[in-house]
Amino acid sequence: MPLAVYILGLGIFTQGTSEFMLSGLLPGMAADLGVSIPQAGLLISAFAIGMVVGAPLLAVATLRLPHRTALVWLQAVFVAAHVAGALAPGYTMLFATRVISALAYAGFWGVAVAAAVALVPDKAKSRAVAVVAGGLTLATIVGVPAGTVLSQHASWRAAFWAVAAATVVSLVCTLVAVAADRGAEGGAAPRSVRTELRGMARPELWLSYAITAFTFGAVIVTFSYLAPLLTEVSGVSEAWVPALLALFGVGGLIGLVIGGRTAHAHPLPTLAWGLGALAGVSVLLALAAHTTAAVIALVFLLGIAGYVTNPALQSRVFTLAPEAPTLVGATNTAAFNVGNTLAPFLGGLAIDAGLGYASVAWVGAGLSAAGFAGVLWAVRLRRTHSAPTAPPTSRPRAAV
Repeated sequence: MPLAVYILGLGIFTQGTSEFMLSGLLPGMAADLGVSIPQAGLLISAFAIGMVVGAPLLAVATLRLPHRTALVWLQAVFVAAHVAGALAPGYTMLFATRVISALAYAGFWGVAVAAAVALVPDKAKSRAVAVVAGGLTLATIVGVPAGTVLSQHASWRAAFWAVAAATVVSLVCTLVAVAADRGAEGGAAPRSVRTELRGMARPELWLSYAITAFTFGAVIVTFSYLAPLLTEVSGVSEAWVPALLALFGVGGLIGLVIGGRTAHAHPLPTLAWGLGALAGVSVLLALAAHTTAAVIALVFLLGIAGYVTNPALQSRVFTLAPEAPTLVGATNTAAFNVGNTLAPFLGGLAIDAGLGYASVAWVGAGLSAAGFAGVLWAVRLRRTHSAPTAPPTSRPRAAV
């Protein structure tokens, strides 16, 4: 695997830490900003909204730029937004910086995946996508717990400064490792918006996006409120929250490795088994939320089930529309964040309705079931399109 692919994964790690670290910062942020925990949870949705809007728009805007140029500028904007967020005097400005950060991160995701896919042969594309996406899993193992520790011992603002500094390091590595002639240069044919849009006109592709949104929403709704669930319901000490967030990340890394090995040859079975497991773990977590030992084990299993589907979700869209590598990947990033937007909102509604923090796991189970139904539909579409067509019946020609 080329070094540049791992550097792209590093960029996802530094920025992905910001995407998910709020799950461990919510109590401190809510207290500091004078808002409720569900209101603070909307900062997660704000980031996701920026991702939904930014992914396709920035994919089009950067289509003719060399990959390295686009990646560096997007990281620079991300850093500036995090500096502003760390200095934000109140909730409104912080909300705005989260949206701007997400716009830049969304663009980076789309360009990074397209760049990684372009760097490797067809048989290695799923692995390359898994390496890039692995940066996000590493963020949950290392970045999110580290941000939580910083928040507990300094403040949530210190976590924002740390993300900005780490992204600067990633930016420098991108300048060094990613070839300057990737993208619209280097002798390759210029990428066309019209060509990519034509490649997007497939019903199977948009069904895949729906499955992505349901699947990611199913895991993120529980993960977003995991810290208060652990402390308020399961009786876990606040000091242990970073360790359990890291345990979720370890499970996610295991799931990513498993999914990376099965996604290329068996994408739909990988999705079906993963979503079934995710629904089951979510139900068990809702039922056993008051039992500390059970919750610890289920957090680990939630990470495995939540991320085993990721390589299939990421790579299958490139198989469905190979002629649209930039826009198809960017729209898939948007689909991930449709789930990331709606899921914390739905979880917040359940909490505000008085159903308790454990209710978010029931929401996750419902979203998993919806994703599983989408996979069954995809299987039916594939069988319909691959069914052999009966040859026309030959008729005897009339005698002349």
